[in-house]
Amino acid sequence: MALPKAKELVSSNTVVVFSKSYCPYCVTVKKLFTQLGADFKAIELDQESDGSELQAALKEWTGQKTVPNVFIGGNHIGGCDATQALHNQGKLVPLLTEAGAVGQTTA
Repeated sequence: MALPKAKELVSSNTVVVFSKSYCPYCVTVKKLFTQLGADFKAIELDQESDGSELQAALKEWTGQKTVPNVFIGGNHIGGCDATQALHNQGKLVPLLTEAGAVGQTTA
């Protein structure tokens, strides 16, 4: 049941960060998205009743068992290092813009 839920979350949100509230790497990624003005949904696995099942499903789906586990526009980006690397290369904002997570005026 966790894998369909994870896929539904990813398909229904422009940017999804599967996170744990106490994880410093997760905090870094969420702070970066906030600073960029990106619209994102954070799923705090340590606060979800099925968080461990979701994390196991994500590992099965993406091959990544760690958090943060970041998706932009339905595509798996990776974790904190991958997200930071995209930002440092100047590729994160265009990716977020293309997905519709930044640069849009919200009503």
